[in-house]
Amino acid sequence: MSSRLVTSNLLHGRSLQDGAVDTARMLAALTALRPNVLAMQEVDRMQPRSAGVDQTAAVASALAEEIQGDVYWRFVPAILGEPGGVWSAATGLDFASGHDLRGVERISTSYGTGLITTWPVQSWHVIVLKAFPWRAPVFIPGVNRWMFIDDEPRVCVAAVVDAPWGVCTVASAHLSFVPGWNVWQLRRLVRGLSSLPSPRILLGDFNLPAPIPGVFGRWQALASGHATFPSPSPRLQLDHVLLDDPHERFPSVVATAAVELTFSDHRAIVVDVSASGS
Repeated sequence: MSSRLVTSNLLHGRSLQDGAVDTARMLAALTALRPNVLAMQEVDRMQPRSAGVDQTAAVASALAEEIQGDVYWRFVPAILGEPGGVWSAATGLDFASGHDLRGVERISTSYGTGLITTWPVQSWHVIVLKAFPWRAPVFIPGVNRWMFIDDEPRVCVAAVVDAPWGVCTVASAHLSFVPGWNVWQLRRLVRGLSSLPSPRILLGDFNLPAPIPGVFGRWQALASGHATFPSPSPRLQLDHVLLDDPHERFPSVVATAAVELTFSDHRAIVVDVSASGS
């Protein structure tokens, strides 16, 4: 039996086909993947546009029911308020927002990054990534023109887990759309994760096409050659699963795929590894 690592940019659950945010549809697609680690980006919590759902908690609960087992999770807000509207950077106690399914959560309207795992968690960690300090040009496909917009702060949530092959670190991150700044953020993540147990696995939407993340992060790409954006006809691989270094305890990769979901403008990256290390 293999273990499965998945990263998915949710686009807060919105479908490109009908423009709707259907929580049941999103839950069905994600739980069907049966991940042992699920890294999620562009995640809503209590946002009106997604019916006020705490999306990380909802996915964790649905996965626990699907596998009939324990699930552990964290949502870490990057911003408080509404994306594209009035918001402020999340700091301090705002990060204390998610436990296992038996925990109690602080409730606030926010948007950020989630991490879910079926493996027992020893500790949780947060790395804050500053926003690009100036407005940056972005091409908006819907209106076919360039616009100058403000970057948002980004966060990485990491967990030290008891995986089948031993203790390791898994992390979920969403990096800036600003070229160069996202490379700086990636290097910042590599340094920040270096104090946590190896092997270390970093999953997420890095807004960097392959093979740049592996080259500049100096980590091994576990899923190469899978275009993920824009779904359903992707041209670039912006979503990645990286391993810090080849490690004698890390199992071999047995399968990889980019999976089109019923929502989002990204495909999910799926990496299956053998059940135990060599």
